Amino acid sequence: MPRVIIVMGVSGSGKSTVAGLLAESLGWGFVDGDAFHTPEHVAKMREGHALDDADRAPWLDAMAAWIGTCLAAGRPGILVCSALKRAYRDALVRGRAGIRIVYLEGDRDLIATRVAVRTGHFMPAALLDSQFAILEPPAPEEGAVAVPIAGSAEAIVATILRALGLQPDASIPQDTE
Repeated sequence: MPRVIIVMGVSGSGKSTVAGLLAESLGWGFVDGDAFHTPEHVAKMREGHALDDADRAPWLDAMAAWIGTCLAAGRPGILVCSALKRAYRDALVRGRAGIRIVYLEGDRDLIATRVAVRTGHFMPAALLDSQFAILEPPAPEEGAVAVPIAGSAEAIVATILRALGLQPDASIPQDTE
């Protein structure tokens, strides 16, 4: 059973929405990887410049430390992180047991449509192509669960729960619609 779930995918794939609903359903802690970016890196992206691997290293280290804290405390958690390259996922997982990756996959046109109408996010639509350019979908040996994003967020969460063998927390009221 996973103790930490990393919800990954390109910007606009619905990571934060899906992970928030998943965390609510399970009664688990939730953190968005965007919270670990430095103000300088947020400004860089807002200006339309993609981060490079050197920029991402301290961000990945901070998220890996959060995962380590969850695992050490026995506290389940869900992390949202683009984790576009295998090396980034490896930096987060670090060979530790109890971590599962959920890859929200969708085609560029669907995601571009979503990004175009999104408001209040620092990641401009102009950087979407750079995300797809570096995307390395998880390989089979990573044990990730790939979930198509064409359905509703609730349907995606239900798919994730089934795929990971998890049950919603019975003490939390579930939306039955």
